[in-house]
Amino acid sequence: MIDRRTTVRGVLAAIAAPCLTKVAQAQPTMSRITAYSFSFPALDGGTIRLADFAGKPFMVVNTASLCGYTPQYAGLQELWSEFQGRGLTILGVPSNDFGGQEPGGSKEIAETAQRHYGVTFPIAAKTIVKGANAHPFYKWAAEARPKDLPRWNFHKYLIGRDGYIAEVFPESVEPSDTRIKTAIARSLADS
Repeated sequence: MIDRRTTVRGVLAAIAAPCLTKVAQAQPTMSRITAYSFSFPALDGGTIRLADFAGKPFMVVNTASLCGYTPQYAGLQELWSEFQGRGLTILGVPSNDFGGQEPGGSKEIAETAQRHYGVTFPIAAKTIVKGANAHPFYKWAAEARPKDLPRWNFHKYLIGRDGYIAEVFPESVEPSDTRIKTAIARSLADS
């Protein structure tokens, strides 16, 4: 004997199935957002589009001019010089979020990074990297790696060729550290 509830469920399922199929077909296919979706205003004007680095690894580093870690600019420049020819880009992102150590404007940032440390890699305009008003890249990175948020200046995100975070290095890890160079070499070798 067929139970009345079983009959009702069967009828409802038969009626709903075509509707659910149409709804499912109408839903767009969602693709995961990659780092290539973002851009930064450049320190010297214009825009730094991460899409321009598509298919190549790059490192995003929040920087500051008056920090104890500011000498890492020199190490980042050395990384840039060593790996740029193989496809690596480094992007400096000045931020005043940690200890108010980037109080100046574009002119002062350029003086420190480019003139004092000889930086030739791209540098963004001063940017918020933490909190509710963080730049969209940093919100994306925080969602992707919530345990690896910047806690101070010179936090490093290595983005792989696929546009996703490959490695994260805190401010205490110097750019010349073997772990960073190994991760970069591995990202450059990935196809």
